[in-house]
Amino acid sequence: MQNAIYYVAYKLKKSASMPEFLAATEKLNNESVSKLKGYISWEQFRDGETWADMIKFETVEDLENFKEASKNPSEAALHFYSFINLPSCKMHAFTLEKKH
Repeated sequence: MQNAIYYVAYKLKKSASMPEFLAATEKLNNESVSKLKGYISWEQFRDGETWADMIKFETVEDLENFKEASKNPSEAALHFYSFINLPSCKMHAFTLEKKH
């Protein structure tokens, strides 16, 4: 089984409240993302103004199902997106090749 990672780097809008953004992330994860088949984890990283999310799934197929489901965002997803400077997003999907 080959794990897959969805990596998104982005910046928040200048007006975004970090505590409110983190609460929106937790709500989205708890209400929908973590319930998807194959979900393993969602980690968030920050370097100054740049954020990076890594959402890990058991298989590439699970990741593709997540991406397809994301095309019809829930209210929680729309609230999460409202904090993000959407043009700043850079998205990539990776598969695990070797684990040390």
